[in-house]
Amino acid sequence: MDRSTWGGRAVIERAGVCGGECTVSNNRPMPLRFPIALVLSIICLAVPAWADYQAGMDAYSRGDYATALREWRPLAEQGDPIAQFRLGSLYENGDGVPRDFAKARQWYEKAAAQGEAKAQFYLGIQSVYGEGGPRDLVQAHMWYSLAAGNGNAHAPGYRDDLARQMTPAQIAEALKRAREWKPKGK
Repeated sequence: MDRSTWGGRAVIERAGVCGGECTVSNNRPMPLRFPIALVLSIICLAVPAWADYQAGMDAYSRGDYATALREWRPLAEQGDPIAQFRLGSLYENGDGVPRDFAKARQWYEKAAAQGEAKAQFYLGIQSVYGEGGPRDLVQAHMWYSLAAGNGNAHAPGYRDDLARQMTPAQIAEALKRAREWKPKGK
């Protein structure tokens, strides 16, 4: 069958469905269809994720840590760095879960590997105090440097205070590690 007898406006007009004033058409430019479909798909996928994250924030603000955990965990497991950071903070503070610095560190590391500045900052704090791993001032300095580079406003002060407790060789090693560090997938 040719185009005049198959689908679209021509068949509808011949059937007399809309009296020749039909607006259905297969003649829309194809290049516009894909970008529109792509934008709508992204919106449809992002809105539910944001809603779950926001539901977790609302629950956390009310002190309903179990609900916050339930909302954030699937997002964190799917790789959302902000949700990963939030799970880390739940474990670090013992909010709705047993306090576990090692689990907090694992979630912070996942978020930090994606460039999440808050997670990098908290890894610096954990490294200073030996929470969730060994005390390591060089590693702490590195995390503070990375967090500062990613816009964390507190990190430069913490890094500079820490540097007063370190030798020049330790600082040089920390700066080298920060320079060589690459986020996951880059």
